[in-house]
Amino acid sequence: MTLGELIGLLEEYRDEHGEDCEVRLMTQQNWPFENRIAGVTSGAEMNEAEHADPHEFADDQDVAEDAMVYIVEGGQLCYGSKRAWETCRDC
Repeated sequence: MTLGELIGLLEEYRDEHGEDCEVRLMTQQNWPFENRIAGVTSGAEMNEAEHADPHEFADDQDVAEDAMVYIVEGGQLCYGSKRAWETCRDC
């Protein structure tokens, strides 16, 4: 999915539910969880990040694409529903 496609889908939901509608991330189709979203970042931001303690991220690596946007999961809130995969809109 591209950034433009995601923005288009989110605009449809904004029009249906308003801008104050909470957004969550549904993960793990076989054992679904609802997760809050911590935020967004890009490959470029992660690749350029400097670390005060290089040992903290010793096993970390650069991501393959600078021009990539990541939605960052912020923690599990509750169990989810498998119906999310049946009803999800895609482009």
